[in-house]
Amino acid sequence: MSLSDNILPKAQGRHRRDPEATRASILASAQIEFAEHGLKGGRIDRIADRAKANKQLVYYYFGGKEDLYRAALEATYAEIRARETELDLSALSPVDAMKRLIEFSLDYLNSHREFIRLLADENAQGARHLHDSELAQRTNSPLLRLVSETLERGVEDGVFRKGIDPLNLYISIAGMTYFYFANGATLSAIFGRDLDRTDSIVAYRDHIVSMTINGLRV
Repeated sequence: MSLSDNILPKAQGRHRRDPEATRASILASAQIEFAEHGLKGGRIDRIADRAKANKQLVYYYFGGKEDLYRAALEATYAEIRARETELDLSALSPVDAMKRLIEFSLDYLNSHREFIRLLADENAQGARHLHDSELAQRTNSPLLRLVSETLERGVEDGVFRKGIDPLNLYISIAGMTYFYFANGATLSAIFGRDLDRTDSIVAYRDHIVSMTINGLRV
């Protein structure tokens, strides 16, 4: 008897009616669960309850807990990469395109703090799930091409200097944006300034945009 034969009739009916919606609901629930509790503390029971799905459906669609965790990571990466490619940087001048990418990176993390927590948990595990994920690697390739093309256009227009590595530039942008929110609580406590205030975030965003653009200029 297969696993699907053991699923409760009610769950089977839901699966047959709208399997894609059920799968998406489970995946969204897993992203929340693993962001809050990490892989070690995450529980399939809570994921199923939040998704309003039978627990056996979680295993049916995703296999075990590790597989679901990997799928949650991949979905999280795919979402931000899709939003980045929608920016259509090629329609902007090189300077405006780079500004837009930096602003988006900070704004996205500000409104998706779960992404930061998921990354922290995966890094604590040595990124062992992403090492095996072809999907996560594929989703990063289009972004690097966008950054590379923007740099090339800037060099051709005489506004950006030559010799800037696209990967190093992206890592720098990611580092400046990620670090701000990943360490905001401790930084606020140490320096006595609430870095989570809207005006503080806007000021920091303007700062890193200005600093990066000035570093790229001829």
